[in-house]
Amino acid sequence: MVLNYIWIAFFLIAFVVALIKLIFMGDVEVFPAMMNSTFSSAETAFTISLGLTGVLSLWLGIMKIGELGGVVNLLARWMSPLFCRLFPDVPKGHPVTGTIFMNIAANMLGLDNAATPLGLKAMEELQTLNNKKDTATNPMIMFLVLNTSGLTIIPVSIMVYRAQMGAAQPTDVFIPILLATFFSTLVGMISVCIYQRINLFNRTMLTILGGMCLAVGLIIWGVSQLSREQMDLYSGLVANIFLFLIIMGFILAGMRKRVNVYDAFIEGAKEGFQTAVRIIPYLVAVLVAIGVFRASGAMDMLLDGIEAGVAAMGFDTEFVGALPTALMKPLSGSGARGMMVDAMQTYGPDSFVGRLACLFQGSTDTTFYILAVYFGSVGIRQTRHAVPCGLLADAAGITAALFICYLFF
Repeated sequence: MVLNYIWIAFFLIAFVVALIKLIFMGDVEVFPAMMNSTFSSAETAFTISLGLTGVLSLWLGIMKIGELGGVVNLLARWMSPLFCRLFPDVPKGHPVTGTIFMNIAANMLGLDNAATPLGLKAMEELQTLNNKKDTATNPMIMFLVLNTSGLTIIPVSIMVYRAQMGAAQPTDVFIPILLATFFSTLVGMISVCIYQRINLFNRTMLTILGGMCLAVGLIIWGVSQLSREQMDLYSGLVANIFLFLIIMGFILAGMRKRVNVYDAFIEGAKEGFQTAVRIIPYLVAVLVAIGVFRASGAMDMLLDGIEAGVAAMGFDTEFVGALPTALMKPLSGSGARGMMVDAMQTYGPDSFVGRLACLFQGSTDTTFYILAVYFGSVGIRQTRHAVPCGLLADAAGITAALFICYLFF
């Protein structure tokens, strides 16, 4: 519903701006430019979606091997000590605990197709523990915020889009996105713990969260000691080595479980093809609306206004071109994806704005969409502190993405 209003608004605002330019400025080219943008944007969307097929098939095939090889279960066991502290109201040994672990682990691996059904199942199981069926419980809200904060180890889709848009090193945003989404998840988790009065100072929580913060701090400190050339070299090298080790680890895990890795890869690759085809209409719809909005001059007016305000406060304005992605992300995943593609197409995939748009896209998840789908599936109307905590996580992820992009690029 939100995306429906946003989509209509793009066309209405573009029409009003174009009409004003035609009547008061005599710009007779504005409407032909808008119509031309609809054709070129639709062609771009189709070309991108078609080009995604091969890489999506590759990665979803690899992910299927890891899923059948028990990697998701292994991650769930590793996270068990932390998650038991984060969900104290869930009875020990309740089946929902395993489903929650599986959902979070699948999200971390970028297994969206597996994560969403697991998330809906977890929400249904949490609802069985709910005495007020229309009101979100503490475990439900913690679970939702962990999802909306978007913690992802492997941002497959973003790297795929960068490759399709012609980036020289599609994986160069891997480490920056990992850092940004860590801060988003950390702030979201802490805000919910404060609301729910969960003790953050027990040994398990301090050890795990402290260790994670120390690791992230060391990465940031190490990066800050490098020159720009060394940073580009090492960040890309580490990302590629790490990703290839993940591929090998998934294959070895599948072999250990006696999985037919070839058949598993083919099964996952089929899902990749279906996913690439499925996103074509969504990408066409969003890119056409953005193309019309930009061709009318409305996008330039919006960004010029923001840039003037930022400049008046004495800040660098280079990041302004990527802001539409950040503003759209809490509302719509497909809308933010369209904004990210538009930024890479307009400024270049290896430009600062193009990379920052990718970091904004990967730093958080679609808060309002996830709240609507997960709470709507079990009839929750009273969301309590889910929205403010989710938006705090979004703000933290976007802020972290901005600073990290300046640090790396």
